[in-house]
Amino acid sequence: MTTTSNPVKAENQKGSTTENQKGIENHKEIASHCEAAAKNHLEAAKCHTEGNHEKAAQCTIKAQGHIHLASKGQRQDAKHHALNN
Repeated sequence: MTTTSNPVKAENQKGSTTENQKGIENHKEIASHCEAAAKNHLEAAKCHTEGNHEKAAQCTIKAQGHIHLASKGQRQDAKHHALNN
């Protein structure tokens, strides 16, 4: 019988507590930006429904900014995991 290693467990054993904490904070920040983007998109939809297209455009731009910041955090996380595997 062949045993397989658990890559998640192996990764958890690597790195320091400080590195893990940075990773946790990074994920929380990414999630926060995703939530903000969703709220801005919902607000843009509401504004479009009300006929306020200029305000909808402003909300869309804010949403895009949050998506950009979330994506940047995801790239940093991917680099971190790639370097530690």
